[in-house]
Amino acid sequence: MISSKALRLGTFTRRFTALRSSPPVRGLATATQIPSPHPDVANRTPPYQKLVKNLFEVRRILGNGTGLTLAEKILYSHLDNPEESLCGRNGKIRGDAYLKLKVDRVAMQDASAQMALLQFMTCNLPNTSVPASIHCDHMIVGEKGADEDLIGSIRGNKEVFDFLESAAKKYGIQFWAPGSGIIHQVVLENYAAPGLMMLGTDSHTPNGGGLGAIAIGVGGADAVDALVDAPWELRAPKILGVKLEGQLSGWASPKDVILALTGKLTVRGGTGYIIEYFGPGVKSLSATGMATICNMGAEVGATTSLFPFTESMVSYLDSTRRSPIAKAALKVNAENGFLQPDKSAKYDEIITIDLSALEPHINGPFTPDLSTPLSKFKEAVAENNWPTGLSAGLIGSCTNSSYQDMSRVESLVKQAKAVGLKPKVDFFITPGSEQIRATLERDQTLKEFQEAGGTVLANACGPCIGQWKRTDNVAKGEHNAIFTSYNRNFKGRNDGNPGTMNFLTSPEIVTAFIYSGAMTFNPMRDTITTPSGEAFKFSPPAGPELPSRGFTEGNPDFYPVDATPSSEAEVVISPTSDRLALLEPFTPFGNSELKGLKVLYKVKGKCTTDTISAAGAWLKYKGHLDNISNNTLITAVNGETGEVNKAYDTDGSVSGIPELARKWQSAGQEWLVVAEHNYGEGSAREHAALQPRYLGGRIILAKSFARIHETNLKKQGMVPLTFVNENDYELIGSCDSVDTIGLLDMLKAGGEGEVKVRVTKKDGRQHEILVRHTISKDQAGFILAGSALNLLSKMAAQRP
Repeated sequence: MISSKALRLGTFTRRFTALRSSPPVRGLATATQIPSPHPDVANRTPPYQKLVKNLFEVRRILGNGTGLTLAEKILYSHLDNPEESLCGRNGKIRGDAYLKLKVDRVAMQDASAQMALLQFMTCNLPNTSVPASIHCDHMIVGEKGADEDLIGSIRGNKEVFDFLESAAKKYGIQFWAPGSGIIHQVVLENYAAPGLMMLGTDSHTPNGGGLGAIAIGVGGADAVDALVDAPWELRAPKILGVKLEGQLSGWASPKDVILALTGKLTVRGGTGYIIEYFGPGVKSLSATGMATICNMGAEVGATTSLFPFTESMVSYLDSTRRSPIAKAALKVNAENGFLQPDKSAKYDEIITIDLSALEPHINGPFTPDLSTPLSKFKEAVAENNWPTGLSAGLIGSCTNSSYQDMSRVESLVKQAKAVGLKPKVDFFITPGSEQIRATLERDQTLKEFQEAGGTVLANACGPCIGQWKRTDNVAKGEHNAIFTSYNRNFKGRNDGNPGTMNFLTSPEIVTAFIYSGAMTFNPMRDTITTPSGEAFKFSPPAGPELPSRGFTEGNPDFYPVDATPSSEAEVVISPTSDRLALLEPFTPFGNSELKGLKVLYKVKGKCTTDTISAAGAWLKYKGHLDNISNNTLITAVNGETGEVNKAYDTDGSVSGIPELARKWQSAGQEWLVVAEHNYGEGSAREHAALQPRYLGGRIILAKSFARIHETNLKKQGMVPLTFVNENDYELIGSCDSVDTIGLLDMLKAGGEGEVKVRVTKKDGRQHEILVRHTISKDQAGFILAGSALNLLSKMAAQRP
């Protein structure tokens, strides 16, 4: 039931009232060294017995002698119907078969949860079919410090948070309030488990691979598949094996494994692959270190990343109140080898990394795959004319906010303190969760950071995803360099300033650099002059993997309450809201080819989901499709003029891209976009697919797509096509007219058949261009129906 009445005084409203009158009470609980199991641990344990039974059936179909990787074991054991997905393929599964999977869990962050829930609500179901959680982490600004920022962000976003909490109550979803932590850290601490399969509405969901889970980032429409108990479809990925040898030492950290690998693979080198780590070096890594590595696998386009079961996972599960899961995992692995690859497993490719020889890396700016070893960074600064001075250092985020990360940083801060050094630039710290924050407070780590001049931000994404309100007077457009321990560094992402160069590295390297303030500094060999005039050189960082006294949970108000669905609960959306709006279904495809489409825009160069649907200030409109559509492609570069957000109509008049799209839409003129490689790289932002569809777009024709975005387009009824000959990109320009040939037949044939497009230039000349597609039978059904949601709603209505 949708209500326009004011929200009743619920759990979160009471929290907000308390926060408004006084800051949050910190560190109220004290953990024991061997904590008692979480009361909900049984519901968080993967169904090992069922999964092993399914895997036996899979082995029968494939042949008992077929060696399987760990990724295949977990994926195939979650197949809804192994016979349908695997039979008759003659071993051609990876990169070819479409797997229909039943996932164990769904996690949603607040920005994307709005649209996911709005879509789920149209199905009129009483509850979600799998356990789910909502995490309020993306809509909290980082500026002055945790308490002040949190109160202001709650006040500014109260309408959205109240909607999310009310929906959670109605449908039985666990609601993690603002301040509780970043989705991926909270999932690692509470829900991720060896052998689990989960979907998350955020591209860095693979963070859960640090605990041996298959955790995949998706759009909200994909999440709805799982929430309504429909099989979720995935084209079987290839498997990239990364063999780790040796052991990290000195300044090298787990972050450097993925920074180096990203440099090797590039931002699209992992597309169509799962990255599976193996080898003797795996045993030397902490669970949180492995999570860091898996988290950034999203930057190479990989479907997900994961590690085999290790003793460090057992230690982490024990320390986070999940000992029964650790015991169950040990048992199923000992009896069936379920949580490790078969000895005869084969990988499509193998890359070997010697951890013993690995040095720290620094990646950037403006792309996460520009990787430079620390020893060569000074030279790169000079060669590229990057700023020589640093303007800020930021550590934490979902990627690097573990206890181990922070304790290693603390060792450096203490070294600097002992010789009288202070940071020379602004220093920001983002704890990943309330549990991490409270434990660091108890152990005096945060005190050390604050006494050094650091600002502790809220347990939220903050600057990492564009919610950073800078107070250091760096002007818009001013070139400056920041060092962060984040995972993504696209232009303008952090502070809205396209001149800010974000260099990604480990928290330890960020911290060392803030004491120098110079981009040319190398903490492994260089010294800093102390106030007494002496030369000081950092010793390598050191810190424990887990807190010796266990974790403390902190403020209990930040933790979710009972997730039992309530038919009495009302989901509150004001009819006059500019933040939330109910969805109207998209129209079906129709019974003819697409004819007379106009090219709205020809995009040049990198076009990420940030480019297609900007974050930052626009996050407040995530639940209002009409309003957020005003940011569509506003930072895209025009491939014909080099201008940004300048679109030309057939009469030569110029406007912004969304303005021209709306003008054409009102005139009944449908359109397409032409783009280059890896279109839709970056966040799992389904708005980047929803918005073009909403404004009248029908096709995206690109040289290649990022995986999540290509799927999101299909789910919303958009048709993603790629050039057979990439040079044909040059044959199309803005306002050209485009007809499809064979598209309707292909869709009606369930994805079988070739497609071409006929391009008519302004002077009447025509070109026929061959294009490719990756549309499956189910996806063809989505497009014909107008969207996947249209089909799901119909299916839900037919249930008894």
